[in-house]
Amino acid sequence: MGAGIHHITLITRKVQANVDFYVGFLGLRLVKQTGGYEDAAQLHLFYGDGAASPGSLITFLVWEDGAQGRVGHGQPSEISLTIDPASIGFWLTRALSHHVEITGPSEEMGEPTLRLKDPDGVIVKLVGVSGFPEPAVWEGSDVPAKQAIRRIRGATILSEVPELTESFLVRHFGYRQAQGTEFIKRLVSDTGDIIDIRDAKGFWTSAPGTGTIDHIAFRAQDADEVERVHGALASSNSTITNVHDRKYFYSLYVREPGGTLFELATDGPGMAVDEAPSELGTHLFVPPDRADKIAELKTMLPQFSWPGEERVIYRDLPFVHRFYTPENPDGTTIVLLHGSGGNETSLLPFAAKAAPCATLLALRGRATDEGTPRWFRRLSASKFDQADIRSEAAALAAFVDAAIDAYRLDPARLVFLGHSNGANMLAATMLLHPHVIRRAALLRAAMVLEQPPEADLSDTDVLLIAGDVDVFSSFGPELDGLLRHAGAQVDARTIPSGHGFDDADIAILREWIAARITTAA
Repeated sequence: MGAGIHHITLITRKVQANVDFYVGFLGLRLVKQTGGYEDAAQLHLFYGDGAASPGSLITFLVWEDGAQGRVGHGQPSEISLTIDPASIGFWLTRALSHHVEITGPSEEMGEPTLRLKDPDGVIVKLVGVSGFPEPAVWEGSDVPAKQAIRRIRGATILSEVPELTESFLVRHFGYRQAQGTEFIKRLVSDTGDIIDIRDAKGFWTSAPGTGTIDHIAFRAQDADEVERVHGALASSNSTITNVHDRKYFYSLYVREPGGTLFELATDGPGMAVDEAPSELGTHLFVPPDRADKIAELKTMLPQFSWPGEERVIYRDLPFVHRFYTPENPDGTTIVLLHGSGGNETSLLPFAAKAAPCATLLALRGRATDEGTPRWFRRLSASKFDQADIRSEAAALAAFVDAAIDAYRLDPARLVFLGHSNGANMLAATMLLHPHVIRRAALLRAAMVLEQPPEADLSDTDVLLIAGDVDVFSSFGPELDGLLRHAGAQVDARTIPSGHGFDDADIAILREWIAARITTAA
């Protein structure tokens, strides 16, 4: 034991900003892209040196547009990376040229230290320490080898029980005491990385979320060592989970007495087990049990561009939204509104099957019901907040106008697709704000406006697909009649289905979209 840190895992809210910072500014190599093992629809990125060496790996769970966490005790509060002391000036200059705020150098425990924050606000320290060799380089970095980040220097843990946290690390992970301060206990490994334990008595507790550090993983030589530590932890009544085969390493998780999550991970097989060393980080991998769903997962996972490449510049608009761009976009954009309990990713695989060459713009509803997104407040199973519907419809109409301008969308190739609650929102918006939405496919829709206004929808095409055993199907005819009375061209279909959507919907939707877009073009 005492081999030090294997990797540190954090949580980010914006994948593009994360890649730009860790690859574009810090010069680390993106060495692996995977769907998460706990949730395959969550992107997990690994950064490291050119060879993806254990001890250099910084990884991120991507909670795109997720809730912000809170730094507190029972959690790491900052990470540090090793640089050569002579490169302090280089990094000061580089931060200035990249418009990255940086403070220092200051001396922390005798080491010259630069402090900066990543795009999520996590404190990242660059610490000048002699004696570490130059890292394995990679051709995509513009940081010279002499100035490049050597490896992980360490992390700071906030603990209400610092003595217990310290003894746990010494006993189970091979750390030993080093010189500290009045409020910080410093531990060091045989490989030279450090863990600083800060006394956080009286501080508030941590809360998981974006902008926080999820866990610290320590190195194990092999699976036998993981199992040995597993047994030792079990006999000491530690709060542990089962061991896991993560394909790139074999590991276990444990919470130390102060609440911080630790992992013990083997060095092998390593990141090159499924990619050639020259191609590390260029392919997406998903857990083996989800391999048959990789095409769907690719549409749901947030996309990003490499530093210097063209990318979507997201605008500050009324709704959280996500773009999915196919390999060969045809200029069509489909705006997606999810159903109750869904989110901006829910309709992406479905829409991609119906229109493989369309760019998808998926929105997240702003109302919530038992913690899940909706498009407007529900007062009961069949009664809805009318003022909220009108307010959110106005916001949606404003979003559409702004998105057309901001993202240079072609109105002639714009289609709207909604399911259930999202379809209801589209129908209400069409009636309340005519001429904004002119092509809409509504799956399992209902009329939620109690007093729908007279509207001119003579320039509007609507596809209604109902399920013959849908418990909400009784609302369909009223909506159909209202839209026709307003002058809309309505194609109403009923299929053998319930309230959910399936392959039968895809076939109808594909044909309907192709006919309207071809005509418009």
